[in-house]
Amino acid sequence: MSISVPAPTFREALRFWLKLGCISFGGPAGQIAVMHRELVERKRWIDEPRFLHALNFCMLLPGPEATQLATYCGWLLHGIRGGLAAGVLFVLPGALTLWVLSWIYVTYGAV
Repeated sequence: MSISVPAPTFREALRFWLKLGCISFGGPAGQIAVMHRELVERKRWIDEPRFLHALNFCMLLPGPEATQLATYCGWLLHGIRGGLAAGVLFVLPGALTLWVLSWIYVTYGAV
């Protein structure tokens, strides 16, 4: 028996994707495992067959499969704006961290 869980609000989804972008590291296997645990097992926003089906397609496509999967799941939950938000918020924390570390290195690297 499957218990139906209402879809998250857009604000809840934004908060989730930002959190996921901040805590997921260790390459695509780790990121996808965290995504599965949160989306399928804990929050139940997406069911298991749909998640695995999406994961199979993302593995076939060239490029970063975890980012593609996040974008697809965001699209499933909230359409185009959900997909764009999920993709951006999934990579934004890592990109900002690299930018800040690069700036620190360029500024203070010669010390």
